[in-house]
Order: sequence, then C-alpha cells, then structure tokens
Amino acid sequence: MRLSEAGYKEIVDLSDGSRYGDLAGAEFLMDENTGRIKAILIPGYRGRMAFLGGNDTVSIPWEAV
Repeated sequence: MRLSEAGYKEIVDLSDGSRYGDLAGAEFLMDENTGRIKAILIPGYRGRMAFLGGNDTVSIPWEAV
C-alpha cells in the first residue's frame, strides 16, 4: 500500500465496531527524540455521547494499530 492510499482507510475499533473516520483526518503524535509514532489522534470524534455535545479528540496508541 502506498502512503497516498492510506488516507482513505477507515479507522475502526475491532472490539466493538466503532468507526472513527478516515486516516486522512487524523494526526500522528511523534516521539521527538526517536521520531517514532506514539499515537494516532482523531480530532472531532463524536462518539456514543454525541447527543450530550461530546466532541473530543480520541488518542489511539500506536501499539494498538
């Protein structure tokens, strides 16, 4: 897979089927010393509590990818 194709991949939690959006809308949290990816940050995620105005950033540890 090319990096340009990765942006179109959908982020899905395999444990419960929750959909977080496309990888293109996410940001990567990097370790400044090693340059390795620490986590994927998904801004503006509206989860199960969306009816209460929930609009948070979800952080997925890189080890879970």
